[in-house]
Amino acid sequence: MGSFVKILIASVLVAYFAMKWTGPSFDPESLKGARVLVTGASTGIGEQMAYHYARFGAQIVITARREKVLQQVAEKCLSLGAQQALYIAADMASESDPDKVVNFALEKLGGLDYLVLNHIGPSPFAMWEGDVEHTRWLMKVNFFSYVQMAWRALPHLEQSKGSLVVVSSLLAKMTSPFTLPYTSTKFALNGFFGSLHHELAMKRSNVSISICTLGLIDTDSAMEKVRGVTDVPAYPATEAALSIIIAGATRQLDLYYPWFTYAVTLFKDMFPSTTNFFIQNSYNYIP
Repeated sequence: MGSFVKILIASVLVAYFAMKWTGPSFDPESLKGARVLVTGASTGIGEQMAYHYARFGAQIVITARREKVLQQVAEKCLSLGAQQALYIAADMASESDPDKVVNFALEKLGGLDYLVLNHIGPSPFAMWEGDVEHTRWLMKVNFFSYVQMAWRALPHLEQSKGSLVVVSSLLAKMTSPFTLPYTSTKFALNGFFGSLHHELAMKRSNVSISICTLGLIDTDSAMEKVRGVTDVPAYPATEAALSIIIAGATRQLDLYYPWFTYAVTLFKDMFPSTTNFFIQNSYNYIP
């Protein structure tokens, strides 16, 4: 069995890197002047995406809840080379704010080339204690607002032959303890936007969808939750952000970052019992 697993892992790696090698090449010039809306852009991956887009000379609208922090990020984007860097504070649990943000970007930028959906609501990293209301609220923020914004932006992305980029998680591919509400929202995202990809392709739409599967990223919020609980390695937010941008610019349907998340999803389907054992024993938990 040991030899078989080694051969299997080697085969997966060869297939993955062959896919990356033969994929479309990224042209940074393609983002110069691009009209981009990035959500969840006050900190973490969203903030890093804003800075990368700025370095490429894009026109950017960023949004999150904290206006003062957004202003600081927008100012830094301008200093890095953004053609425009605008911001709008919004609460994605609101019924009206998701549409308000898209309308603001369309008005200020004159259209959209990239809609990058990245925001998430805060959720405890703990055993679920039956808080249905929190789960319902988190679905509003992490899922329904994505659907609402995508629907509002789609006609304009169609006109620009644009891209819809959805930041998801390895937890949308495999379940894990301590993250039940969050995991549920990510499974919903993958199901909805994976199905939407089929419908757009069948209609010969101009819009591409990129679904980004991320492992543990070293954002402050993530590290605060898992520190001392798990030894799973975390990867740089700035590298994750650049990988997401390249996936959208090259119109890739699927992004896996870091690379081994792809192997993990395949291993999970082939060896579910072994995968479950490793998941349950990767946390420092005593009942």
